[in-house]
Amino acid sequence: MAVDLSIIIVTWNVWDLLRACLHSIEALSRPAEDGAPQCRRFGPAASPATLEVIVVDNGGADATADLLPARFPWVRLMRSERNLGFTAGNNLAYAASSGRFVFFLNPDTEVIAFPAGDSLWRLYRAVAGDETVGMAGPQLRYADNSVQSSRRRFPTRLTGFFESTWLGRQWPRNPWSRRLHMDDWPATFAHDVDWVVGAAMLARRAALEQVRMPEYAGPFDEGFFMYSEEVDLCRRLKNAGWRIVYEPDALVVHYEGRSSEQVVAARHIRFNASKVRYVRKYFGSGWAEALRLYLLAEFRLQIALERAKRMLGSKRELRTQRIAAYRQVLASGLRDSTL
Repeated sequence: MAVDLSIIIVTWNVWDLLRACLHSIEALSRPAEDGAPQCRRFGPAASPATLEVIVVDNGGADATADLLPARFPWVRLMRSERNLGFTAGNNLAYAASSGRFVFFLNPDTEVIAFPAGDSLWRLYRAVAGDETVGMAGPQLRYADNSVQSSRRRFPTRLTGFFESTWLGRQWPRNPWSRRLHMDDWPATFAHDVDWVVGAAMLARRAALEQVRMPEYAGPFDEGFFMYSEEVDLCRRLKNAGWRIVYEPDALVVHYEGRSSEQVVAARHIRFNASKVRYVRKYFGSGWAEALRLYLLAEFRLQIALERAKRMLGSKRELRTQRIAAYRQVLASGLRDSTL
């Protein structure tokens, strides 16, 4: 049956976090009066909306597939025999969903309730209440309740050299990172942004359909296995004339990186190769090749530094692990085929 909101969660070996995430949704919703087993209502009692939740177990090997059906019978479980990646996993569930609005939510999140309302409803209304808005993102918080940067400007040609790189760590107040993270705008009021972090993105299906690439079943470009896919999607939405807004009154706790930290080398490869792919897609092959070569040079420098620290007796096992991971990055070449 058609619903107002489809919540899509792609998970990989994080059952404990996924369970907490689903508990938070359960606390903000209630069973539908008509008895539809996988439909729930949320929002004000006088004018509620309906939702469905679809979880994609993305080739995981934990307890998710065994425990989820009994604990959360109102959740629709889809299983993939292999890890499709964030983009293809979301596209798979998107094609099976029916909501007029779609909430892409990470499993390592919890949607926060308030005495006078709740974050799910506030985020939903930020999009549903304004026909010019194609997507909204909440204010993200770390586990200690500190603010996690979640609203962005689009990257420039030089951003990739200074954001999440060794050079950026040496010059943390560089203008490219500050611009990207909107350090000149407070995080306490609602405003239009270029893009929002992919951990929690609530979008209008009509907008997603307008920018969906015909070769894919959903809105994400599957050339990005993970990372940079949300900035690419938001750029296509903005280019099509849709607004993207930041809604700070909607709060979502994000226990960042719990899936990707299980595979350190793959995380480095996918993060940086996706960054190069994004630059190639929007700024051309010349800038992409310059960034690729720079990033590889960075990892060579990191190997040299780790070797020196190991020789001095500093955390030798850790240094050996890092060197092995960085060597895998170099072997990949950070090309699209490594995704």
